[in-house]
Amino acid sequence: MTTVSFKEKIKGVDGDASYKAKARVFQQQLEAKIPASLRLSLAILEDPPLDVTHIPQTCGLLTTQELAITELDATAVCQRIASGELTAVDAVTAFGKRAAIAHQLTACLIDFFLDEGIKQAQQLDEYFRKEGKVIGPLHGLPISIKGMLPVKGTVGSAGFLMNIETATEDCDMTRILRSLGAVFYVKTNQPQTLMHLESQSTYGRVLNPYNTDLTAGGSSGGESALIAMKGSCIGVGTDGGGSIRAPSAHCGIYGFRPSCRTTPLHGVLWYQPGQDGFFSSVGPMCRSARDMRLFLEAVLGANPALLDPDVLPVPLKVPDLTKKKLRVGIMMHDGVVMPHPPTIRALKWAKAKLEASSEVEVVDYTPYDHDRGYSIVRELYFEDGGATVRRLLKESGEEMHLLTEWVISPPHVRDHDAAEVWKLRDQRDNYRREYSDYWWSQNVDVVLCPPFPGTASRHDTAKYWGYTAIWNLLDYPGTAFPSGLVADPAIDIYQELPSPMSAADEYNLSLYDATKFKGAPVSLQIVSRIFNDGLVLAAQEVVERILKS
Repeated sequence: MTTVSFKEKIKGVDGDASYKAKARVFQQQLEAKIPASLRLSLAILEDPPLDVTHIPQTCGLLTTQELAITELDATAVCQRIASGELTAVDAVTAFGKRAAIAHQLTACLIDFFLDEGIKQAQQLDEYFRKEGKVIGPLHGLPISIKGMLPVKGTVGSAGFLMNIETATEDCDMTRILRSLGAVFYVKTNQPQTLMHLESQSTYGRVLNPYNTDLTAGGSSGGESALIAMKGSCIGVGTDGGGSIRAPSAHCGIYGFRPSCRTTPLHGVLWYQPGQDGFFSSVGPMCRSARDMRLFLEAVLGANPALLDPDVLPVPLKVPDLTKKKLRVGIMMHDGVVMPHPPTIRALKWAKAKLEASSEVEVVDYTPYDHDRGYSIVRELYFEDGGATVRRLLKESGEEMHLLTEWVISPPHVRDHDAAEVWKLRDQRDNYRREYSDYWWSQNVDVVLCPPFPGTASRHDTAKYWGYTAIWNLLDYPGTAFPSGLVADPAIDIYQELPSPMSAADEYNLSLYDATKFKGAPVSLQIVSRIFNDGLVLAAQEVVERILKS
């Protein structure tokens, strides 16, 4: 089997001569922003190990204090800044330096502007010195931002070379975060089209820090790799088909997809404006469960509906689960694709731990016609049959990625006239109603299930989104979180190959070779009904506590 060099592995999307010339300009602009003092040696970059997570600690480019700061989660950073133990400048400097190192190993960034972040932090430190208090709940907190969310004066993109631009204004989400005291210092990489569960763009292919032969996921893959490398303690992603939860799961971090239209989307870069067959939502990706709550409480506490008229003023209500026994449905598989052995092992382990606890009641959850639901959402994603995607690629000479070709191909994708669009939305709405009735019949508060049909996938192979996209179709909020287990080739093997449930299952089965996934984090997902965001947060905390006990 041919071994791919690291340089080849991390390379970006290709194209014709015109595309290559333009792409090189953008790539060189980013490279020039990484200071010489933060550049890794050629000896490291020419042949790094598959697991690169330890390199920031061993490369000698960070001080002991900077390493200690970057071990903190977002909640601890905010607490220490508010108590005067840590300055905003020290926080953003530490995370910014580690982000520069992370990028060289994973291609996680599209822009790096640490100097601007330090200026922001200096102003916040000055305010704290004068006033003796913080400006808001996120005062001085360094936050990484996905490429499609504009931050004034920085590079952003809607997934193609054609729409790379420098923002003239903040989008509503970054404007709110800035008002709460957040500090921005990097923008993160994402895939061509923004519609892959892998992240390869003009700027490079994002690699999984735990095993660079695997993907960090998509479309918020730059965020997941950066946070796993501790170059950020918290970042902002978007999720229209799994783009927060899948990359979070792949990199062993925490990610939350809120119910749509509860967090602001206005100003976010997108190439199908006015397409409303499905909605994305904006949410946190971070290093602890409490950081998800910190982010959502801060953002929703700022009442984003006053700024963005599309936001629904739904308050975050986190229930006290000590007063009611949580009823957890366990979904081992979706009836379409059987997850790989590491994920099945984690689910069986989690089920046994939960069944042994007096805090929760556990039942088996049988999925309701997920194949039909997944087919509907696949069709909703590109109602023009992929014509816009093809046009944007053709105009710049950008090569169509393998996963782009897959995601816009029949039978799921075709062009629609107005009557066909109405019919498709009617199918969506009927399915949602059927599923809602079915959920009530199951008598569960939340469902614990896989976030993906395995651990992080090998590059260019992520062709089944059913474990996340089904909940996007239903608009059920969800979180992905680490189980604490990792893939182990010694035990994660098939005793005998199962019979495939579908063509997609047969494909997923063909991808599995236990040795290829060694060390990959194994994650879980919790979902609940629309607007039960607070219940998902509370349930995740209970479930994780039981699993860790």
